[in-house]
Order: sequence, then C-alpha cells, then structure tokens
Amino acid sequence: MHWEHRFNHMVKRYNEIYRVQMPNITPHVCRHTYCSNMAKSGMNPKTLQYLKGHSDIGVTLNTYTHLGLEDAADELKWMEDLEIARKELEKAKGEKPVSQKMFRAI
Repeated sequence: MHWEHRFNHMVKRYNEIYRVQMPNITPHVCRHTYCSNMAKSGMNPKTLQYLKGHSDIGVTLNTYTHLGLEDAADELKWMEDLEIARKELEKAKGEKPVSQKMFRAI
C-alpha cells in the first residue's frame, strides 16, 4: 500500500501541472509493463515466466504480456530486413547456403 500511495501522489502532482491527465498507477501495473517490455525486447518466454514467478506460461503470456498491432508490424519489418540481409550475404559470397531442401528424409 505504501508504494501505491506514493504512485498516486506522484500522479496527482503530475495531473495538477499538466493538461494531459495520467491515470492512477499501481505496483501491479508495473508488473504488466515489465513483462510487456521484456517480451518486446526478445526475452525468452520461459525465462520471463521464471522471473515473474508464474507456474504457468499462459499467465505470463496471456495475462501479463500486452503486445499490439505496432509490435507485430515491427516484428514483420525485422523479419523482412533479416531476409534482405541474408540475400545480400548470398550475393557477396557467390554461393548458396545449405538448406533443408537439399536433404532427403529416409
């Protein structure tokens, strides 16, 4: 409750100064923010689950991790850039890398 009181006091002071109002922030909101930021940065989901102390990965990913359309667009752009870099590397080397298509399962 002490931290929640401190957060509410800071938000109240901020709202007195600025026109754009900030909603109340609780320590629990900070847990959600931490989880979302770590997921966006690429942290392994199982590591994040361990750090959060959740017994079920579903709680970590479905309840605490909040990603949106912008995050999906960023991920797709990253994948596109990775593919472009791979093609440029192939051109520079002048040979094709080994792929799974070259092998046949027996």
